[in-house]
Amino acid sequence: MPKDFLSGIKPQYDVIVIGSGLAGMTAANILARCGHRVLLLEQHYKLGGLATWFRRPGGHIFDISLHGFPVGMIKSCRRYWGPEIAQAIVQLRDIRFDNPMFRLGTTFDRNDFVSLLLEHFRVEPSRVEGFFRFVENANFFDDCSMTTGELFEQFFPGRPDIVRFLLEPITYANGSTLEDPAIAYSIVFSNFMSRGVFTFRGGTDHLIEMMAAQMRQHGVDLRIRTPVDNIVVEAGQVKGVVTAGRVIRAKAVISNAHLISTCFRLIGREHFSVEFTSKVDRVRLNNSSTQVYIALKPGEGLDRAKCGDLLFRSTAPEFRTDLMLSRQITSRTYSFYYPETRPGRNRSYVVSSTNARYEDWACLSREEYSQAKQELIDQTLADLERYVPDLEKKVDWVEAATPLTFERYTGHPCGASFGTKFEGLAVSRALPQQMAGMFHTGSVGIIMSGWLGAVNYGVIVANEVDAYLTNGGSAPRQHPAVGIRADTQCQVG
Repeated sequence: MPKDFLSGIKPQYDVIVIGSGLAGMTAANILARCGHRVLLLEQHYKLGGLATWFRRPGGHIFDISLHGFPVGMIKSCRRYWGPEIAQAIVQLRDIRFDNPMFRLGTTFDRNDFVSLLLEHFRVEPSRVEGFFRFVENANFFDDCSMTTGELFEQFFPGRPDIVRFLLEPITYANGSTLEDPAIAYSIVFSNFMSRGVFTFRGGTDHLIEMMAAQMRQHGVDLRIRTPVDNIVVEAGQVKGVVTAGRVIRAKAVISNAHLISTCFRLIGREHFSVEFTSKVDRVRLNNSSTQVYIALKPGEGLDRAKCGDLLFRSTAPEFRTDLMLSRQITSRTYSFYYPETRPGRNRSYVVSSTNARYEDWACLSREEYSQAKQELIDQTLADLERYVPDLEKKVDWVEAATPLTFERYTGHPCGASFGTKFEGLAVSRALPQQMAGMFHTGSVGIIMSGWLGAVNYGVIVANEVDAYLTNGGSAPRQHPAVGIRADTQCQVG
């Protein structure tokens, strides 16, 4: 008989969390730790959302997506997930750029950025100081009319090489473009460049296992393979969810599903005002991704001197968003996984990531799609030979993921890897005012994208839900952390 994944489930909880991305898990863990009865429902057979992994024959374990995050992740994890997880976060010290404009390495921190801008790019000190002063003092409530392109033109006019140096890594991290608000870029860039790029030692599988164990310890009822059919709304107030035809009641619901799916698929337009639905309609999806996962044969390794830790590689003559999204790929990020990434396994891996447009893949026939995936693999291996000689002889396993892959496994509209554009954050924040007991958390508005953004947004929403429940269902005061300065963004709670 098929397994009943709802076996033993209670008819009512204080909070139901839909989705187990980092934001959803963090919110669930905090609320359970506060003594609330929490149910977490995940449609996939694994927890983690895009912070996850998969296994393949031969003992291979691949991390999904590009897992690099700012130093603030250490503080957030220590405070909300405990010291064991925080202590496993380590710095990636060798970040490299290789493109027709420049080849250089960096530790990706403020001091090194300043040094490179002054010595390599020959920028006047006053311009460098002015730029860093602007981004370090960025605030969510500042004027949002300036675009990132205008920001660069103000401080580095006529310098496309500097634009590439400062923006390309952030574009890979959260889909930022020259047309997006400068305030969003500034907050994210300030977090990254403060002390560099970090990752989780032990692999994403180990991280999620530790988080799941902690949630269970605090009493979270974790359920996988339980997609939510819809959110129950009565008289403008959330009353629970329906999953597998069963109604489960709750005083509050947190959706960690995609924002647009939450509003229109899980709740429904009929439950919102015309003004609010028009705002949701104007929320733009962020872009998707393609990835190529490469495992080397046992005993084969990577030469750190040739590869570094993280490589931003491009053959495009200049930085252009359309080129970075094109299926005719010219730009890739290579994440190199050495044996110490997962201690004790002695295996080496490479994950190649590119930004992508869903429509470029969705329009293909089945035959064209298979051919395009193979071309993606072949072209990636050919480009990677530059850094891993004789790669073809060393490869033990290789496969590719496309926007359609991300759509299938996450349920995100158009396989969106980075949630929404900037305007999505205001819509996400306004949900509790539209519907009592309804909250949203996850990757929205560029600022809340990525590992650190997701964890911190989970903290913010958990605090608001706790206040809502403690006050007997009164609308919560929105947490000011959404508007705090970038350098203190991690100090929420």
